[in-house]
Amino acid sequence: MNGSAPRALIVIPTYNEIENIEAITRAVVARTPAGVHILVVDDGSPDGTGKKADELSQGEPRIHVLHRTQKEGLGPAYIAGFLWGFSQGYEQLIEMDADFSHNPEFLPEMLDLLGSHDFVIGSRYVRGGGTVNWGVMRKIISRGGSFYARMMLGAPIRDFTGGFNGWNRKVLEGINLSTLEAGGYSFQIELKYRAFKKGFRFTEFPILFEDRRVGKSKMSSRIVVDALALVPKLRFKT
Repeated sequence: MNGSAPRALIVIPTYNEIENIEAITRAVVARTPAGVHILVVDDGSPDGTGKKADELSQGEPRIHVLHRTQKEGLGPAYIAGFLWGFSQGYEQLIEMDADFSHNPEFLPEMLDLLGSHDFVIGSRYVRGGGTVNWGVMRKIISRGGSFYARMMLGAPIRDFTGGFNGWNRKVLEGINLSTLEAGGYSFQIELKYRAFKKGFRFTEFPILFEDRRVGKSKMSSRIVVDALALVPKLRFKT
């Protein structure tokens, strides 16, 4: 990345990720150019994740921390991070999990693709992509959910539910973040569909999604049901 490249911000929402936060931020710093920064958006983690992120930011100027007082869901956390990025002048914003399910080794390719596309999806469901250490039922639910969203919404997006995505600022501003309704993992479906409907150019590139290394997964059947329930609402409302 040269000096004229757009400023990029990787937004990492956290809630009780004390076991991962140091390793993931160090890995991102190691895999990206100096002009790429990290924003940890902590939702008042009782395990001390926010405090640890503050300590890391003191030793690494590329790490920033946004503290929120309570857990409000993935969507509001990302929106808060995006708005912070806007206020600081970042032109590219990337969504990324803290638990290494989104491997930092894919960040250089995502950043490169953002130079020629409006938004970029790190996809499990294009040729070359996949999942690691997933059970059969989880694979069926995840792939089926994206297929259902694709058919219902008429959008040629293979990985609707994935959360490893990159956005040029104009896309997020064009969507009007204040009008988004989804709060949990359905946020990913709504965000991508809104961008597609606005005519923004996108691409999907293959990633391997690995189940978290340490800590407890926040995925549940309720989250899946809520996400799929949003799809027909989007179809007939957007």
